[in-house]
Amino acid sequence: MKYALVLLFFILNCSRNDEASAASSNSSGCVPTRQAGRSSNCALTLSLTVDTLAGPSQGTAASGDTDGTGSAARFNAVTGVTTDGQNIYSTDYFGHKIRKTVISSGVVSTLAGPGPGTSLSGDVDGIGEAARFSSMRAITTDGTNLYVADNSNNKIRKIVIASRAVTVLAGPAAGDTTSGDTDGTANDARFNNPQGIVTDGTNLFVADSLNRKVRKIVIASGIVSTLAGPAQGVTGSGDTDGSANTARFGLPGAMTTDGVNLYLCDSSNHKIRKIVIATGEVITLAGPAQGTTTSGDTDGTGNSARFNNPLGITTDGTSLYVADTSNQKIRKIVIATGAVTTVAGPAQGATTSGDTEGVGTSARFFNPHGITTDGYRLFVGEYWNHKIRRIN
Repeated sequence: MKYALVLLFFILNCSRNDEASAASSNSSGCVPTRQAGRSSNCALTLSLTVDTLAGPSQGTAASGDTDGTGSAARFNAVTGVTTDGQNIYSTDYFGHKIRKTVISSGVVSTLAGPGPGTSLSGDVDGIGEAARFSSMRAITTDGTNLYVADNSNNKIRKIVIASRAVTVLAGPAAGDTTSGDTDGTANDARFNNPQGIVTDGTNLFVADSLNRKVRKIVIASGIVSTLAGPAQGVTGSGDTDGSANTARFGLPGAMTTDGVNLYLCDSSNHKIRKIVIATGEVITLAGPAQGTTTSGDTDGTGNSARFNNPLGITTDGTSLYVADTSNQKIRKIVIATGAVTTVAGPAQGATTSGDTEGVGTSARFFNPHGITTDGYRLFVGEYWNHKIRRIN
């Protein structure tokens, strides 16, 4: 079946009022499930009402480093976001920490990295506040653990949610930040500024950004291999569709998966790429055709659509939702057809940033970065508005 490769780690409890309402409003009658924290088995039904879950209230974009509830909490550049259905886990880029936001209440706490009011970077394994990271952009979950692309430390970290224990899964050991381009096992592997990560429950897929390739990590063993992009030791950028090592990327970043394919933001090429997991074949799904890297802000189908520096992506299994960062909006791509539309933020052709709640194109964002779904709503990490937005 379509999602046979995907970890379905639990079905949402629809006895809660908000979730029961969301499920009953879904015209297909399907009950959303979460797969590795970032997709569902049925299409989202959205009112497109944008509000703030946590961080400064509308019109206020103050950064900071404060745990608290709702508008009392402060972030310092929210980048990656993921969810286990109950909580949003986010990478606080300049705070060098992992934050946890309870969806039902908006309560924000520091899960790992320096405690509130402290933003020390470093490269230290440890428990909770004893751990240190450096400028993270991407995070994913299998429901039990978080996996973080610790990009400035050139490694992949694992965080056990229950215990808050942080360890290095792949890349140089703690305290060693050597970059490189080496397949291997655990600490023998090398990365260069990894900026995207997603899991299917068995493997991690990593956008090894400055090596211009996508790597695969077997979680159980830590074995790292190259799935798509230039072979080990070759790091040339480009814009070429093709199979495995013949494909080329500009700056591969955020990724999501439906268990069969990866969908990747090739941000400097201003397009969305599809990678077949079984073969490593790379195809341009939306944005300018192979060999063309023109940015823009155009709704359309497939190669007629234009993006500008897309940095976030998630899926409900039917459509992709993209944080089109420099266009200050959220785009939707129907996977089957490649049809691209604007669902929130300024309408096609307008790229005005701001900090406004509202419905659809009346809402304003300022550098939307990470995006995830719990099967009912979208959650967006905003880099310059320093908050987590919700699209209902």
